[in-house]
Amino acid sequence: MGTYARQNIVFARGEGAWLETSCGERYLDFGSGVAVNALGHAHPRLVAALTAQAGQLWHTSNLYRVAGQEKLAERLVEVTFADKVFFCNSGAEACEGAIKAARRYHFVSGNPERWRIVTCTGAFHGRTLTTLAAAGNAKYLEGFGPEAPGFDHVPFGDLEAIRAAVGPETAAVMLEPVQGEGGVHVGSADYLRGLRALCDEAGILLVLDEVQTGVGRSGKLFSHEWAGITPDIMAIAKGIGGGFPLGAVLATERAATGLTPGMHGSTFGGNPLATAVGYEVLDAVLEPGFLDEVQRKTLRLRQGLAQIQDQFPDLVSEVRGQGLLVGIKVKVAPAEVVASALSEKLLLVGAGDNVVRILPPLVVADDEIAEGIGRLARALTRLSQSDVSKSQS
Repeated sequence: MGTYARQNIVFARGEGAWLETSCGERYLDFGSGVAVNALGHAHPRLVAALTAQAGQLWHTSNLYRVAGQEKLAERLVEVTFADKVFFCNSGAEACEGAIKAARRYHFVSGNPERWRIVTCTGAFHGRTLTTLAAAGNAKYLEGFGPEAPGFDHVPFGDLEAIRAAVGPETAAVMLEPVQGEGGVHVGSADYLRGLRALCDEAGILLVLDEVQTGVGRSGKLFSHEWAGITPDIMAIAKGIGGGFPLGAVLATERAATGLTPGMHGSTFGGNPLATAVGYEVLDAVLEPGFLDEVQRKTLRLRQGLAQIQDQFPDLVSEVRGQGLLVGIKVKVAPAEVVASALSEKLLLVGAGDNVVRILPPLVVADDEIAEGIGRLARALTRLSQSDVSKSQS
């Protein structure tokens, strides 16, 4: 339907951090399908899990118990704050489910007037009408009719603004610990700890959107762990499926009380194929030393990007991020950097606030990080020379 401004390139196969076209051209993937391919492309464990499950059972619906779904849910409960898990297919669905859970909690608790949710400007929670309203980005809402009500938007990182926005109708505060699409803005540990305390004081729920930050990308299993807090409800997707569509809503027993039979559902959510892959992704990320390696690789990547910033001060003004979710704020249109990098067969992803995201798979090797930094330097050199040529002409 023409909804995508696609790059004119078709990939035929992938392995690890690399993608290959049918013509045999190899590209270094530092976009990971927008933070989805946590274990890279064609990871042997994921291929084996999906192949084995495909030969047994694909789909039965949630009218019946799903063994793989229960197995993955039990593991998620074991390693997170959550007591309950609802499976869906995408980040937008996970955020929708989180919103519904927060509102229903107060309804069944005898406070139906509490249905509004405080959210942050610059957020991105998905492309459904409700999640677009939650983010409040006018560009994405234009032309789709009246905005879904119930959201109060405040600046990201401003605890006092959130405190001022909380009122007798507030059900929850919902935000990303790191705003990915919005420009890789990192919420500080003090900010997140303050939010947890504020929500407890006000008797409302803390909802975290960890669709982009979750499942190891931050260097912890989930980003909120860096602040030493836990949410009441959390939306996840992207990395948990390793490339297979899978999302989930995680919640405490208390916060999940409103989602009784018939109150929410998904035909495909948590199907045997998705949960077989999801379990292998989670199992791999939780292996001893894996997250330590992500943190080590993060330092290596940030060191390389600091050199890039020093080398190209006229193009790069800032490097920021958490874990292997990194953004470089540039002084040209992000699309120009993405296009120039593509010429060097390096895949990057644009974001808001004039930022280009760098999202390598969590299994990226040291030499691939070095190669990516080299290709980025050549891409910026081309842009710098182009700017010089323009100024001379």
